Amino acid sequence: MKATEAKLLEFLKKSPQFVIPIYQRTYSWKEKECQQLWDDIIRSGNNVDINAHFMGSVVYVEKGLYSVSSQTPLLVIDGQQRLTTITLLISALTEVIGEQEPLEDFSCTKLKGYYLTNPLESGEKFYKLVLSQADDKSLKAIIKGLEQPDNRSIRVVENYEFFKSKLQKLIDLKPVCSGLAKLMVVDISLNREQDNPQLIFESMNSTGRELSQADLIRNYILMGLEPEHQTHLYEQYWRPMELTFGQQAYSDYFDSFMRHFLTVKTREIPKIGEVYEVFKEYSRRPSIATKGVDELVKDIRNYAVFFCAFALGKEKDEELKLAFKDLRELKVDVAYPLLLELYSDFSGDLLSHSEFLSAVRIIESYVFRRAICEIPTNSMNKTFARMGIGLKKDRYLESIKAAFLLLPSYRRFPGDEEFHRKIQTKDIYNFRSKSYWLRRMENFGRKERILVDEYTIEHIMPQADNKAEKLPLVWRSELGDEWERVWEIYRHTLGNLTLTGYNTEYSNSAFIAKCEHEYGFKFSPLKMNEGIAVEAKWDEAAIQKRANKLANKATEVWAKVELPKDIFDAYKPQIEQSTAYSLADHPQLVTGKMADIYQAFRKAVLGLDPCVTEEVKKLYVAFKAETNFVDVVPQAKRLRLSLNMPFAEIDDPRGLCKDVTNLGRWGNGDVEVGFDNLNDIPHILALVTQAFERQIGADDI
Repeated sequence: MKATEAKLLEFLKKSPQFVIPIYQRTYSWKEKECQQLWDDIIRSGNNVDINAHFMGSVVYVEKGLYSVSSQTPLLVIDGQQRLTTITLLISALTEVIGEQEPLEDFSCTKLKGYYLTNPLESGEKFYKLVLSQADDKSLKAIIKGLEQPDNRSIRVVENYEFFKSKLQKLIDLKPVCSGLAKLMVVDISLNREQDNPQLIFESMNSTGRELSQADLIRNYILMGLEPEHQTHLYEQYWRPMELTFGQQAYSDYFDSFMRHFLTVKTREIPKIGEVYEVFKEYSRRPSIATKGVDELVKDIRNYAVFFCAFALGKEKDEELKLAFKDLRELKVDVAYPLLLELYSDFSGDLLSHSEFLSAVRIIESYVFRRAICEIPTNSMNKTFARMGIGLKKDRYLESIKAAFLLLPSYRRFPGDEEFHRKIQTKDIYNFRSKSYWLRRMENFGRKERILVDEYTIEHIMPQADNKAEKLPLVWRSELGDEWERVWEIYRHTLGNLTLTGYNTEYSNSAFIAKCEHEYGFKFSPLKMNEGIAVEAKWDEAAIQKRANKLANKATEVWAKVELPKDIFDAYKPQIEQSTAYSLADHPQLVTGKMADIYQAFRKAVLGLDPCVTEEVKKLYVAFKAETNFVDVVPQAKRLRLSLNMPFAEIDDPRGLCKDVTNLGRWGNGDVEVGFDNLNDIPHILALVTQAFERQIGADDI
């Protein structure tokens, strides 16, 4: 490695050509970064006391150690974004400067001949900077003054226009020229035979600010390969994958795709900032490494196609496309690892089209029912990440149904009774995806679909903006003496909401007027409006009646999972019979001071969540969500608790806890805490809550 400080313009002038390798990310600077560079240049150019402005490093590699006398193109490892942006600024300056020469060597001809082109060369060698794919075509069109290609680079063109606009507003171009002349870089040349470009590249991007996790992954895969192999893999797999995403979507979604891909492959969810490190570990597994890099890249490409189909709306099959749209509106990114696995198996003919569609609808019902029943979403990412482990792929759909039916406690699939009850009383008007549930209910069973987006939500009983703006007298009379209570409880609930294209016309009109209007409920072709106009008046009873009717329909739209009993029983895990114990086996918890403290503690722990259960063991009492999160060991003068979590993770500001890792105590976990006073319960409960939330995944990242 050789590193020297250099003026950027001199560096550009002396260097023959910079080539951006195919494995580098596309140009990605946005207006924010361009504005910052512009501000730095103008500030330096206007201030005679500033002699230089450092703007980073340019790292490049060739077979031998570089010297400026060499005419070998320089392969850029780091610095693409800065080089490209400066090239765009200089290109814009050549367009605006005309016949001027604000400073020596800042004429149009010299700017082009020194920093943009090699005038005596032809073909690719003519250009000082060679980018990749669409970026390169757009930059060459700018330098040559040609029309942009159809697949133009959005970032290249927008940033060129940004600088051009800035320059055109200046009366004096000297500050820009002076600022450009003061820019400094660290010129770092690598010897491929002596230096490891990937390690250097990683260390220079260790903060994660410059490159995404996916960028690091792509470079890790391709950087160490021979150029011909790089080109083959990039053109065969990686570039088609980028095109499948599209320019903006690739930038926005590829990191999250790689996280979901790794979740499928490892059955563990990588933290957002650790995707690259997890990928390196995965790629080094013997089972992966022996297949070779070609198979790995091909696998990523295949899964990317699946991801784009359901996450980005690229699916061609109409039934699946609609089902995926419903999932996207529900914002169920946590289900994407399972969907990737299902789609892969569907692509490999392990799962039929009808089975795949059914599985997608089961996921939708699961997520929507839980949202309506207000079950915390804490652990859904882990639920979906690991569901594929136990699936029997010779009885695929059956095992998917069984997997959902077997989900316990806080991960449960809500049944019809719970869902039917909750959907009638929930404030569903303010549900995060109200257009989704209205569209699903209106179009259920229809072949001729209604475009719900063309309608608005109508409150049959007016919602009014606030309590101060009370209901009109006609509505108070309609609702009776308890009109305010009815309005408060029911206005945003299922029974009072429908669709209309005449919201403005209806306004706060009386119920009969809304029904008998020229385009009123009585004449509406929408299914959601069926039966409204037959009611004599719209009061609490009418709202409840309609809510019950729509709730019945909702249980069909978002159907429960069913399996014959004998088949479901075969999937149930075998539970060994254990000796039954009761509190009577622990006298300290039945009478005396410890009994009172235990009952107060017990009530607080069971109150954490409906899923919490109590199980009396021979030597302790366990409180469980799915498994023990706190165990109570009765003692004569105190209750000794075992918290099922690593000691290093407990937040214990009072220093009440003790590390019992590997000490062999009764109970589960590495954290022990004791107490003997009712007044300590709030502090103890705060510790217990940490163990509970850790188990249900409240802190999933």
